[in-house]
Amino acid sequence: RRHLFAALASFAMLVTPVIGGAATTSDTLTVTATVVDSCSLSTSTLAFGTYDPASGTDTDATTTIDASCTTGTTFDIALDGGSSANISARTMSDGTNSLGYQIYTDTLRTTIWGDGTTGSTAAGTGLGPLTPVTLTAYGRITAGQNVPAGAYSDTVNVTLTF
Repeated sequence: RRHLFAALASFAMLVTPVIGGAATTSDTLTVTATVVDSCSLSTSTLAFGTYDPASGTDTDATTTIDASCTTGTTFDIALDGGSSANISARTMSDGTNSLGYQIYTDTLRTTIWGDGTTGSTAAGTGLGPLTPVTLTAYGRITAGQNVPAGAYSDTVNVTLTF
């Protein structure tokens, strides 16, 4: 009987659930990220259309430059002198013929859009990558240039610094 009682007691200890449940512990998980300043740039053609040297009036045109930057990122946009390499005397060419033009930062066309050394750059602050900041470039071909008929063009490098 003693052996039976001891066996039953041992069996009961094996199958009896532990009172008090499972033990737990906790800790924290640190989560980090670094958001970097980032920008992208998009431009459109500055298309003057038709220029008539005999008209006696300037030919004006506009285009836009879109800067998409991280929210709060400040930036400057500069334009080089194009093929003339001269901010103050930009020219389009058709072969060996040249047609002078200028790009300005203001509607009155008084402030030349420069390269950061000469002229003035345009500044802005990013609104986020999906909300571009649109800047307008104001172009002008001055009246009375004595140039032959042709298809004139130039390439201006646009630099966004942030």
